[in-house]
Amino acid sequence: MQYLLAFVVGGLICAIGQLIIDGTRLTAGHTMVLFVVAGAVLSGLGLYEPLVRLAGAGAFVPVSNFGHVLTKGIVDHLGREGLWGALSGAFEVAGAAIAASILFGFAMAVIFHPRG
Repeated sequence: MQYLLAFVVGGLICAIGQLIIDGTRLTAGHTMVLFVVAGAVLSGLGLYEPLVRLAGAGAFVPVSNFGHVLTKGIVDHLGREGLWGALSGAFEVAGAAIAASILFGFAMAVIFHPRG
């Protein structure tokens, strides 16, 4: 049952993204930012964590989870460390993902010599 829920929820998130790309003039980059912000807002409202518990990887893998992770880190650290925690919490929780994105992006640029 867990696999089915993950498939359905992940598929719905992807279908919403595809409908946004096909039905509007937004690019894939705009849609990605929209999903990160939506994940952050849903997390701030306390709605994304139950979705992750329900759907597992179906809600954990899409880019909307990045917004959730950032918001969760900020809220957790804000309560413990005050304003400094709000500023540093996102990087402590999501620092590995941010570092990996930069490292792998740089590596692909060196290997494949993109033209831009």
